Amino acid sequence: MPVVGTPFSREKLLQIARALPADLQVLSALGEMLQDLNSELDEIATLLRRDVALAARIVRISNSPMFGGGGQIAAIEDAVNRVGFGEILKLVGTATASRFTERALAHYDIGALMLRDNMLYGALAAEALARSAGVDPRPAYTAGLLRPLGLMVLDRAGRGHLHWTERYAPARWPTYSAWEGSMFGFDNCEVSGLILDEWRFPQEVGAALRAHYLGRPADREQPLACLLNVAGGLTQQAGRALNGELTWWETTPEKLRAAGVTTDDLETAAEAATAAFEAAVAALAA
Repeated sequence: MPVVGTPFSREKLLQIARALPADLQVLSALGEMLQDLNSELDEIATLLRRDVALAARIVRISNSPMFGGGGQIAAIEDAVNRVGFGEILKLVGTATASRFTERALAHYDIGALMLRDNMLYGALAAEALARSAGVDPRPAYTAGLLRPLGLMVLDRAGRGHLHWTERYAPARWPTYSAWEGSMFGFDNCEVSGLILDEWRFPQEVGAALRAHYLGRPADREQPLACLLNVAGGLTQQAGRALNGELTWWETTPEKLRAAGVTTDDLETAAEAATAAFEAAVAALAA
């Protein structure tokens, strides 16, 4: 059994996070631009050009029917102009999901495809629920998309310590959090919040990711955290949930009230998320 926390300081985890693709920086800056009514589409295109690999994916995905594709555009400026302010976050988010999930999380026994699907469906479910709740869907989409970030970082942390880091086993550990606390001294929710704070995402997004399992009574006082939890229930319903999180997603009247949605909203959001998810998967396959 490892000595909890010895090799995994906050700085070490941030160092691992900094080795992730630059998409986090792009998403953070994009979120700030979308909040600024004075931002121009050409400024967004300049931002997206900073990461050549991400820009190439964005252009390819923008040619799909999901984003009104028809003509074969080849420049990031054309991709941005095609989708406009309304869909640019979703376009970049779809590209980010495909980049962040190119390999499995071996310590968690999560395949790359399952991770991608969980990331995408969770984001789209959170976005759909936010629309039903009458709140800004952009922070909800971003939080849903980046929800598995802590899992990715902790999996990378474990790769350098295979001689003592035990892999997650459902028969022994009821949740990822229980296993993570023993192996690393942090759970994935705390790590996600830590990273998003580092990259200057909106405070409500990081706070929601820290609390979205709703394991403490105070967590239920955060509407976005509650909305993410309800989105987790929809993700489980769609067969896209992760094994070590299933215990957190029971949908209750209390959670619905805290998230600002109704049971009728759940059905509407599930239909919207499923349709958007299928379109996103088709866009990535094109």
